[in-house]
Amino acid sequence: MEENKETQEHKWYVVHTHSNYEQKAKKSLEERVKAFHVEEFFDGILVPSEQAPKAAPGKKKSANRRTFPGYILVRMVLTDKTWHVVMNTPKITGFVGGRTSPATIPDSEVEALRAQLEEGAEGRVYKSEFNVGDEVLVNEGPFQNFSGVVDETKPEKGKVRVLVSIFGRSTPVELNFDQITKK
Repeated sequence: MEENKETQEHKWYVVHTHSNYEQKAKKSLEERVKAFHVEEFFDGILVPSEQAPKAAPGKKKSANRRTFPGYILVRMVLTDKTWHVVMNTPKITGFVGGRTSPATIPDSEVEALRAQLEEGAEGRVYKSEFNVGDEVLVNEGPFQNFSGVVDETKPEKGKVRVLVSIFGRSTPVELNFDQITKK
């Protein structure tokens, strides 16, 4: 590894972190980069995550869901000094792909990942294992333990409309895929 920045370019590397500590690892690495005065060798740290809808009774909530738990992406020029800065950062366990010559990720793949994350859960089409006419059981929410029949599927939203029998009448209820199971 060479110290001369002009002869090398910034490349994306996958760095392994302690699981659930990706944000802390990113913050620690940013602080170490400043402390060791190697800012020009680093050009970005990405914790791949997206806002995903979370099922909550009667409320719309979202949670920040990590796309690759236990990993962050770092764009940097790999030199002996920058390698040591990364490797000695708390909550980071190492580079993916090898101790002495870690594998890189093409910029195009990282840009495609960023675009996918920006599109987020809203643009995702969910795979539905439910079909119109399926008998299902509601697992959570105000209709928990009620049985019903799938009336309509909405894979673009990750939802189904289920006809639930309440007081002898079929009542349509919109539920997330993860709130029901097939009977």
